[in-house]
Amino acid sequence: MPDQLQVRLVTPERILVDSTADAVELPAPNGYIEVLFGHTPLLSELGAGEVRLHGGHAGEQRYNVNWGFVEVLPERVTILAESALKPEEIDTGRAQEQLERGQKLWSEAGEDAEKYDEANHVIAEAESKLASAASKS
Repeated sequence: MPDQLQVRLVTPERILVDSTADAVELPAPNGYIEVLFGHTPLLSELGAGEVRLHGGHAGEQRYNVNWGFVEVLPERVTILAESALKPEEIDTGRAQEQLERGQKLWSEAGEDAEKYDEANHVIAEAESKLASAASKS
Protein backbone atom coordinates (compact mmCIF):
# COMPACT_ATOMS: atom_id res chain seq x y z
CA MET A 1 0.00 0.00 0.00
CA PRO A 2 1.21 3.53 -0.67
CA ASP A 3 2.41 5.54 2.32
CA GLN A 4 2.65 2.50 4.58
CA LEU A 5 5.74 0.92 6.06
CA GLN A 6 6.54 -2.73 5.51
CA VAL A 7 7.43 -3.95 9.02
CA ARG A 8 9.25 -7.13 9.91
CA LEU A 9 10.02 -8.21 13.50
CA VAL A 10 12.33 -11.21 13.74
CA THR A 11 14.02 -13.13 16.57
CA PRO A 12 16.40 -16.07 16.22
CA GLU A 13 13.42 -18.37 16.92
CA ARG A 14 10.58 -16.87 14.89
CA ILE A 15 9.07 -14.15 12.73
CA LEU A 16 6.50 -12.26 14.81
CA VAL A 17 5.47 -9.59 12.31
CA ASP A 18 5.58 -9.33 8.54
CA SER A 19 2.95 -6.71 7.79
CA THR A 20 2.30 -3.05 7.07
CA ALA A 21 1.85 -0.15 9.47
CA ASP A 22 1.26 3.59 9.34
CA ALA A 23 3.75 4.18 12.17
CA VAL A 24 6.14 2.17 14.35
CA GLU A 25 7.45 3.09 17.80
CA LEU A 26 10.76 1.48 18.77
CA PRO A 27 12.75 1.37 22.01
CA ALA A 28 16.29 2.66 21.58
CA PRO A 29 18.80 2.45 24.44
CA ASN A 30 18.06 6.07 25.45
CA GLY A 31 14.39 6.54 24.57
CA TYR A 32 11.84 5.79 21.89
CA ILE A 33 12.00 6.41 18.13
CA GLU A 34 8.86 6.87 16.03
CA VAL A 35 9.10 5.92 12.37
CA LEU A 36 6.70 7.08 9.66
CA PHE A 37 6.71 6.36 5.92
CA GLY A 38 9.52 8.26 4.22
CA HIS A 39 11.79 8.29 7.31
CA THR A 40 15.47 8.96 6.71
CA PRO A 41 17.54 5.73 6.62
CA LEU A 42 18.78 4.76 10.06
CA LEU A 43 20.54 1.85 11.73
CA SER A 44 20.14 1.81 15.50
CA GLU A 45 20.65 -0.40 18.50
CA LEU A 46 17.40 -1.67 20.00
CA GLY A 47 16.79 -1.30 23.73
CA ALA A 48 14.42 -3.09 26.08
CA GLY A 49 10.80 -1.99 25.74
CA GLU A 50 7.79 -2.18 23.45
CA VAL A 51 7.58 -2.10 19.70
CA ARG A 52 4.20 -0.59 18.84
CA LEU A 53 2.63 -0.82 15.39
CA HIS A 54 -0.12 1.64 14.50
CA GLY A 55 -2.53 1.21 11.60
CA GLY A 56 -1.84 -0.90 8.53
CA HIS A 57 -3.14 -4.38 7.79
CA ALA A 58 -2.60 -5.80 11.26
CA GLY A 59 -4.00 -2.82 13.18
CA GLU A 60 -2.63 -1.86 16.61
CA GLN A 61 -0.05 -4.34 17.90
CA ARG A 62 2.50 -4.41 20.73
CA TYR A 63 5.52 -6.61 21.32
CA ASN A 64 7.99 -6.58 24.18
CA VAL A 65 11.51 -6.71 22.74
CA ASN A 66 14.89 -6.98 24.35
CA TRP A 67 18.00 -5.80 22.62
CA GLY A 68 19.03 -6.13 19.02
CA PHE A 69 19.07 -3.79 16.04
CA VAL A 70 16.65 -1.96 13.79
CA GLU A 71 17.14 -0.90 10.19
CA VAL A 72 14.89 1.90 8.98
CA LEU A 73 14.50 2.69 5.30
CA PRO A 74 11.96 5.15 3.83
CA GLU A 75 9.45 2.36 3.11
CA ARG A 76 10.60 -0.47 5.41
CA VAL A 77 11.47 -1.22 9.06
CA THR A 78 13.34 -4.41 9.92
CA ILE A 79 13.67 -5.24 13.61
CA LEU A 80 16.15 -7.94 14.65
CA ALA A 81 15.58 -8.64 18.35
CA GLU A 82 17.31 -11.02 20.74
CA SER A 83 13.86 -11.82 22.12
CA ALA A 84 10.32 -10.62 21.53
CA LEU A 85 7.03 -11.56 23.16
CA LYS A 86 3.41 -10.58 22.86
CA PRO A 87 2.25 -9.11 26.20
CA GLU A 88 0.08 -12.18 26.88
CA GLU A 89 3.12 -14.48 26.45
CA ILE A 90 5.07 -12.84 29.29
CA ASP A 91 5.50 -14.93 32.44
CA THR A 92 5.26 -12.24 35.14
CA GLY A 93 6.58 -14.56 37.85
CA ARG A 94 9.77 -15.19 35.87
CA ALA A 95 10.06 -11.49 35.04
CA GLN A 96 9.77 -10.63 38.75
CA GLU A 97 12.50 -13.17 39.56
CA GLN A 98 14.66 -11.63 36.81
CA LEU A 99 14.12 -8.18 38.34
CA GLU A 100 15.13 -9.42 41.78
CA ARG A 101 18.22 -11.12 40.31
CA GLY A 102 19.16 -7.86 38.55
CA GLN A 103 18.74 -5.87 41.74
CA LYS A 104 20.95 -8.34 43.60
CA LEU A 105 23.60 -8.10 40.86
CA TRP A 106 23.40 -4.31 41.08
CA SER A 107 23.87 -4.26 44.85
CA GLU A 108 26.87 -6.62 44.53
CA ALA A 109 28.51 -4.77 41.60
CA GLY A 110 30.58 -2.46 43.78
CA GLU A 111 33.15 -0.61 41.65
CA ASP A 112 33.03 -3.15 38.77
CA ALA A 113 31.61 -1.26 35.76
CA GLU A 114 30.96 -4.45 33.76
CA LYS A 115 28.92 -5.99 36.58
CA TYR A 116 27.03 -2.72 37.01
CA ASP A 117 26.22 -2.62 33.25
CA GLU A 118 25.11 -6.27 33.31
CA ALA A 119 22.85 -5.59 36.30
CA ASN A 120 21.28 -2.58 34.57
CA HIS A 121 20.74 -4.69 31.44
CA VAL A 122 18.93 -7.41 33.44
CA ILE A 123 16.85 -4.85 35.35
CA ALA A 124 15.81 -2.94 32.20
CA GLU A 125 14.73 -6.16 30.49
CA ALA A 126 12.70 -7.34 33.51
CA GLU A 127 11.05 -3.94 34.04
CA SER A 128 10.04 -3.70 30.37
CA LYS A 129 8.49 -7.20 30.52
CA LEU A 130 6.54 -6.36 33.67
CA ALA A 131 5.30 -3.06 32.18
CA SER A 132 4.17 -4.79 28.97
CA ALA A 133 2.39 -7.54 30.88
CA ALA A 134 0.65 -5.01 33.13
CA SER A 135 -0.69 -3.03 30.17
CA LYS A 136 -2.03 -5.91 28.05
CA SER A 137 -5.26 -5.03 26.39
